[in-house]
Amino acid sequence: MRTTSKWALVSNVFVLASGLALSGCVAEPVDELDPASALGGDEWLDDGPPPGEEAVDEEVGSTSEGVSDMPAFQLPFPCGQVWAGQTRTNHSPQNSVDFNRSDDIGDAVVASAAGKISRVANEGNTSYGRWIEIDHGNGYRSRYAHLNSQLVSVGQSVSKGQKIGTVGNTGGSTGPHLHYEVRRNGVAIRPVFNGATALFFGTKNYTSKNSCGGSDGGGGTSVTGTVNTNGVALTVRADASTSSAAVGSVADGAKVTITCQKKGTSVTGTYGTSTLWDFIGNGYVSDAYVSTGSDGQVAPTCK
Repeated sequence: MRTTSKWALVSNVFVLASGLALSGCVAEPVDELDPASALGGDEWLDDGPPPGEEAVDEEVGSTSEGVSDMPAFQLPFPCGQVWAGQTRTNHSPQNSVDFNRSDDIGDAVVASAAGKISRVANEGNTSYGRWIEIDHGNGYRSRYAHLNSQLVSVGQSVSKGQKIGTVGNTGGSTGPHLHYEVRRNGVAIRPVFNGATALFFGTKNYTSKNSCGGSDGGGGTSVTGTVNTNGVALTVRADASTSSAAVGSVADGAKVTITCQKKGTSVTGTYGTSTLWDFIGNGYVSDAYVSTGSDGQVAPTCK
């Protein structure tokens, strides 16, 4: 289990506005840095599309790079996150990608490119389970399957990097992961991330560059969080460290806008132990005290 889990409530130790900190820093877990190795070489299995939604795959060996009308697709996860992506010959469609990392159920899924929501469906315990489709124009559509939650509706316009749902284990899935595919005029094509076609066939790590850049290195779609300190004001610091200068404070229960996040001093708080810090406009607060509704990083990485 990742140390950033928000669902493990810690009742004994709190690091609040007083600036009290745990000594030293906790090293980032190996599975966050190298999920492909941590998950091993096993194949992840899932059902294919529902009846009537099957797709012919673009010719094996083809590449999707350099297609002039293709949207600038990015990984379907917030900036800076590392995910293991697997492709295999027995996948349906064969050109789709399964994404996985440790303890990923409930993690944010974001739009890989701007578009309009064309499908929000639930196949129950078979096939895709809960899934979403985005129409990007020029015949391009992306699909996100086995979701735990769906946060958009048909006809809604979404921007690249906008949160549309969370990773789940619904439908015909052997474990939590995101099934991702791209179709061009109904034909499944090999996805492109940041201008490069995904690896076929095998498993590799991908680092998201979705909506990176902008103010303080963040940018993209901001995320709203709620501070929970059980009554004490939370100190805002100049950098992602409990030893950094205090630049303000936010009250317990306050809503904050997180524009980007980065790793810093390990803190144990209301939502467990985390090295993740949230930039909220004038400084950083520990993510161990902020609820966003999703586990782990949900905003772009601060530079």
